[in-house]
Amino acid sequence: MQQIDISRVRESVYQQCGSNVMIQLDRGRNKVDVQKGVIQNAYRSVFTILVDDEREGNPPQLLSFSYNDIITKDIRMKLC
Repeated sequence: MQQIDISRVRESVYQQCGSNVMIQLDRGRNKVDVQKGVIQNAYRSVFTILVDDEREGNPPQLLSFSYNDIITKDIRMKLC
């Protein structure tokens, strides 16, 4: 993993701030969560996504992820 890769991912996420995304979270042991959310902010080391879990009736959650999570494919994002 090189600094150039992280810079590309960071720039891509920054450009998509405010966009609706579908995220697939790898929770380990073959557990995968799929949720819809909005990219809120992109900081130097992390970015945040506001997830509204309509199925459970839970209040919206603000989740944070590192750019390494995308590179290592712990999360996968797709624009909606």
